[in-house]
Amino acid sequence: MNEQRFWQLIAAARAQARDPDDAGEVAGRATALLATRPAEEIVAAQQVLWDLMAGSYTTPLWAAAYVINGGCSDDGFDYFRGWLIAQGREVFDRVVADPDALAEVPVVRASAADGIDLDCEEALGIAWNAHLVATGTRLPGDAFTIRYPEPDPAWDFDFGDRGEMTRRLPRLAALCLDQAAQHDHAQDTRGTRT
Repeated sequence: MNEQRFWQLIAAARAQARDPDDAGEVAGRATALLATRPAEEIVAAQQVLWDLMAGSYTTPLWAAAYVINGGCSDDGFDYFRGWLIAQGREVFDRVVADPDALAEVPVVRASAADGIDLDCEEALGIAWNAHLVATGTRLPGDAFTIRYPEPDPAWDFDFGDRGEMTRRLPRLAALCLDQAAQHDHAQDTRGTRT
């Protein structure tokens, strides 16, 4: 199992999903597909998954996740990147290179309008769960290593700073922050009626 074959697995899972925008369903289908492979491939898939997690561990992407989800903890950023992996290679590569490109992804646009968080913890367990299904045992403890890059010091600022987010992620800020402000205003308006 290498990165190309892992992405083929995700593409096949997306093709089988009733709703390919449902990252949880994609993760479940990827798990089922991977569980049909030999145990050594499943173990190798775990390393590929965590290499993708490490490669997407960037401060600009974390800022984007913060804007989209209205905040983003350490675990939340892991789950966001799980969601991103479930979107497939094309979206993943484009967004890791330019997090502001998330504003062009249809499911992001829909989630901004509906106020829905984008995350998928299940994606992080694709290989873990596939191994359990295939072998009845847990993945070996040494199935993968992960080494996160250092945070980009140029992005060391308060992600709650709307002006800074608007400057650095203009399309995403316009989409998500404006939608959030409209949503908050609508709630305030409903709350003041008698």
